[in-house]
Amino acid sequence: MSTLAGVTPVDLSDSRSYVSGVPHSWLAHLRRNDPVHWQEETGGPGFWAVTRYGDCVTVNRDYERFSSASRGTMPFEMPDEDIEQQGLMMLNMDPPLHTRYRRLVNKGFTPRMVRDLEKSIHRATDEILDEVIETGDADFVTQISAELPLQVIAELLGVPPEDRHRMFDWSNRMVGNEDPEYQIDAEMATIAAVELYAYASELFATKRVDPHADLMSVLTTVEVEGERLSEMELELFFLLLTVAGNETTRNLMSGAMHAFFENPDQWQRLLADRALLPGAVEEMLRFVTPVMNFRRTAMADVELSGTKIAAGDKVVFFHASANRDEEVFDEPDAFDVTRDPNPHIAFGGGGPHFCLGANLARMEIRVMFEHLLDRLPDIRQAGEIQRLQSQFINGVKHLPVAFSPSRRVAL
Repeated sequence: MSTLAGVTPVDLSDSRSYVSGVPHSWLAHLRRNDPVHWQEETGGPGFWAVTRYGDCVTVNRDYERFSSASRGTMPFEMPDEDIEQQGLMMLNMDPPLHTRYRRLVNKGFTPRMVRDLEKSIHRATDEILDEVIETGDADFVTQISAELPLQVIAELLGVPPEDRHRMFDWSNRMVGNEDPEYQIDAEMATIAAVELYAYASELFATKRVDPHADLMSVLTTVEVEGERLSEMELELFFLLLTVAGNETTRNLMSGAMHAFFENPDQWQRLLADRALLPGAVEEMLRFVTPVMNFRRTAMADVELSGTKIAAGDKVVFFHASANRDEEVFDEPDAFDVTRDPNPHIAFGGGGPHFCLGANLARMEIRVMFEHLLDRLPDIRQAGEIQRLQSQFINGVKHLPVAFSPSRRVAL
């Protein structure tokens, strides 16, 4: 393949382009030279790849010109019948419908509910580390980072502990549908979604008869101006939280741990001064950016950075690029736990689609790294990182680690 100014062009529509890492060199080239870049794609119409920070924020916030509802928000193509069903998911709505739905969901996703989870998050983190700490080695992904968000989202949703690994399996099969490790055939992602919907339906039926203080119990009964969530809306919200509350936080923690391995001086700074941890969490979010992009559809002829986009065109904006924009961040490729200011858009950059679980994710990340610093201070990489094949999630499948064995602490 030819190079442009020393940079190898990358097919941003091909999931294989991300297996060795996010193609930051190519994205940086596009920001400087072709910030609204036309990308051909196999099996799709092609799309405008938006790479500059300001343009990404504009596309995310301007729902009248860049619609989430028209063709959904996933970068890959879906059949028309799937788009109709997925349109009942909050992620794939535009205001005013999105506003109504979010008001309903906010009734069950309160700051108090998130705060009340902190004690159980600390307890769960200690229990997770107890499972590996005596052996001195682990797969950081499957044994550590995957476990915490899985337990937290299961508790939040009211899923019995014995069922949480079914959620892990469904989530992997849906998000990793292009990765050979998670797929046996092309229908596995669809089967996983069907199984999850069926489970959610059974769970909601149970909650209606025997409600508790969990989010799903609240959402089965909550009303705003006489409206309730339909059965399909509830099932789709369950799917959204299963994936968004599990995959993103897990991959953020795994990617951040690897970033610390590649920048050990930053780990030492945190060991020396825990007051840096809240800011370090923000830098982890910026540097890793677990959701690399989202899709919109242009609803009118528009212009971005001098490029004309026609009504109906597919537009994909790259958070992973915006969070490395040289016009916004000094030394954007440096991992710096003291970075300030840090206006990253890992949670979407504001607007109606700002991540509902942002504060919960921040809490999980902070608590996990508090306990890692306390209990596994000499953690180190002990094998090759294996990354997810995905054009959407910046994912890590396996990350072998080693550390000095120690004793359990949980009762």
